[in-house]
Amino acid sequence: MHRRTLLAAGLAAALPAPGPAGAQPRPETLLVMEKTDHRLAFLDPSDGRRMAELDLPEFPHEFVVDAAGRHAFIGHYGVESSASPGEGGHSVIVVDLAARRILRGIDLSPFNRLHGMAIDAADRLCVLSEEKAVLLSLDHPAEDGAAGYAVPTGGIKTHMLALSRDGERAYVTGLLSNTASLVRPRDAAAAPVVVTTGRMPEGCCLSPEERTLYVGNRRSGTLVAVDTGTMRVRDTRAVGGDPLRVYPVRDGRLLLADLQRESLSILRGDMSEIAHVPLGARPSAASLHPTRPIAYVSLASDEVAVVDLERARVEGRIRTGRGADVTRLLPAG
Repeated sequence: MHRRTLLAAGLAAALPAPGPAGAQPRPETLLVMEKTDHRLAFLDPSDGRRMAELDLPEFPHEFVVDAAGRHAFIGHYGVESSASPGEGGHSVIVVDLAARRILRGIDLSPFNRLHGMAIDAADRLCVLSEEKAVLLSLDHPAEDGAAGYAVPTGGIKTHMLALSRDGERAYVTGLLSNTASLVRPRDAAAAPVVVTTGRMPEGCCLSPEERTLYVGNRRSGTLVAVDTGTMRVRDTRAVGGDPLRVYPVRDGRLLLADLQRESLSILRGDMSEIAHVPLGARPSAASLHPTRPIAYVSLASDEVAVVDLERARVEGRIRTGRGADVTRLLPAG
């Protein structure tokens, strides 16, 4: 069956049955979305060994993992990039991480080009439809067969989001509206609060105390700090290049992935630079080790750079398939 024909109702049937009961505890595992090869890879982060891989519908992009590490929820974007034309996909793919198989798909039609995803502290899932500029929410994504809420975002071509830990506030960037929006995921009667941040805002994240929203504006070459209480831009810093993604570090620092300069910057909370780490290739996404000062940065060279955040240097590289994008480190257990 060609990947293009995999519909939500038939996803699980296209894959092998789960392994035998009594499986051994999993080792530490690096999940890597290989979006051009249309698969999720399971890699050993210690040596880069490929432990397993899971074929997916064409051009999956973002994914999140629940708190227990049992399930991954993958958005079927369905086209290569935000600049690509086409209808795109309509489904969230639910993966059993222990059995390393697709359980099922959740068809979210007519909402399409599903990209930005986030999960709150109660494992409630939020999914952005880039095409329809709507935020969808599922309270029990491991079991739900449809979205329980749909709210307008107030932006255009909404691509990424940051979600508060309690799941009551979502912050959405609009590539074409040049805006960031505050929306209430379960209250469509609450109008979005919208602020202009710069040209082509994309990557965004919340500070640890959730009082500041950081937004990278790709065409402006700026990083802005938005006060989440007032939704006003509090500070703007010119960072140059193409600030594709921004991530929070637990101690209040930030990581900024720069597509044009092929680098990772470590910033203070006031957005001033602490260190600059050349990567040797264009970054697409990054993730943090849950307990150690390590970042995993996916690169256009089909590898993941392992960056020591204390020494501010690349300590190793892991080969991947084509189009390495979102990663997630699953602890052993």
